[in-house]
Amino acid sequence: MQSTRALKDRIFLVIKGLAMGAANKVPGVSGGVVAFVAGFYEEFIYSLQRVNKTAFRLLLNGRFKSFYRYINGKFLSLLFLGMIVSYFSVSKLLDYLIVHYELYVWSTFFGMILGSIYYISKDFKEWNRTTILALTLGAIAGISISFLDPAKENDNLFFVFFCGIISVSGMTLPGFSGSFILILLGNYVLLLVDSVNALYDTVFDIFSGNFEFIHNAVRIRMLKVLAVFTLGSVVGLVTFSHILNYILKHYKNITLATIMGFIIGSLGVVWPWKETMYKTNSEGTVILDSTGKQIIANYQRYLPELNTQTYIAIAYIALGILIVLGLEWYGQRTRQLKT
Repeated sequence: MQSTRALKDRIFLVIKGLAMGAANKVPGVSGGVVAFVAGFYEEFIYSLQRVNKTAFRLLLNGRFKSFYRYINGKFLSLLFLGMIVSYFSVSKLLDYLIVHYELYVWSTFFGMILGSIYYISKDFKEWNRTTILALTLGAIAGISISFLDPAKENDNLFFVFFCGIISVSGMTLPGFSGSFILILLGNYVLLLVDSVNALYDTVFDIFSGNFEFIHNAVRIRMLKVLAVFTLGSVVGLVTFSHILNYILKHYKNITLATIMGFIIGSLGVVWPWKETMYKTNSEGTVILDSTGKQIIANYQRYLPELNTQTYIAIAYIALGILIVLGLEWYGQRTRQLKT
């Protein structure tokens, strides 16, 4: 019985990683929201902040089992396994759905954000001037970010490292979309499309016994960009987790209120009824990336007309809310079984 439950826990943890990875890939959606609603956000932050001097000391001394236990290795490894699998599978499916069923995908995400706001706020009782101010500032920050104009693409490795640090914030700070920040920084396509495609092509070439790519300067450059971006993401993930763990420990109510504000502010990014604006050159021609896709510049939002399509979109919003409520139910049930 216990072994069956343990296997289910592992499978669900990988599924949670899949959900976090998929959410991190979509502009406007935060993987941290998934962690928060599914009930493992604090464990996630706590586990990441265990990657410290003590952990490295254990690793350098060859005490691998102690290192694995110290950083809550089973939890992190299964979660990141799900994220990696998601990055090359589920997120690709999401890319397809956004292209062909954009309104309904954004409607589902909008519903999930609404459900997340309900989930976080329903048990929050510490409302006072300070927490209300934190909520307001968080919402203003979230809304302001959604209306910024994107910068130009920049493959300078120092800037790419900075992008890695900033983009990973979506995993640790619910409501703060790392992928949308990459759009604003101008490097979404470079770091989440072109470089990932370069890695995919390289892995395929290696397994096919084709090593011609080592003479391809563009491919090698893309792999360097991805490596630096990944390094920046790891540094950012560990750094943010230490900061957030301290803040949650000493200023938990203010932090939760700010997170709620961020999530409320992110509703502007995931508003379903919007027209995608693409980057154009001086002649007004839409610019394409290396894969032939149009490059997103920003979104122009509008109010919908009452028609069949709108009613279906509202149904998907309800579905998004139900998904969050289902995750909440599962999280509560899991915690009860553990106690």
